[in-house]
Amino acid sequence: MIPDSVRLALPVEAAQIAAIQRRGWSQGLPAEVAESVLTSVDLDAMTRSWHAAITRPPLAQFRVLVAVTDDRVVGFAALGPSDDPDAEPGEDGIVAEFAIDPVAQRSGHGSRLLNACMDTLRADGFGRATWWVRSTDDALRRFLTESGWAPDGGHQEIGTGEDARLKLVRLHTDISA
Repeated sequence: MIPDSVRLALPVEAAQIAAIQRRGWSQGLPAEVAESVLTSVDLDAMTRSWHAAITRPPLAQFRVLVAVTDDRVVGFAALGPSDDPDAEPGEDGIVAEFAIDPVAQRSGHGSRLLNACMDTLRADGFGRATWWVRSTDDALRRFLTESGWAPDGGHQEIGTGEDARLKLVRLHTDISA
């Protein structure tokens, strides 16, 4: 039995990552947004995209991490330099994607993955980390604020149409220590 851990993703795990992302969208997004997003991209396309992110990242600082238990992936995170217009290059990193499989939540995987994200961003030379969170995702916001994150005033709205929009707020934390 392999202990619960976090490590860099392997190319062969791209399909597991895509499936977890789809299950997370189904569970966590409002129904109209989930339907719009899930019908706009299929599992095969998502798998190819994750495979490319793992094998051919645009910069060395782009990483895909996975939380594993036994022999299966139960969560993932994608991180790298922030591309926000107000980001300070070389200083601001971002957790761009983060998901724990709904069936594996509340087992410590999220905390392990979050800690690994911060350690990785810090090792890559970033002094701050940012994270865009759905304004209605109280559980994630609480998890992050209890871990030292705070809103920084950034907000945006994204979506695929008039009915499938999400409001996001940006949280940040100092990781220079």
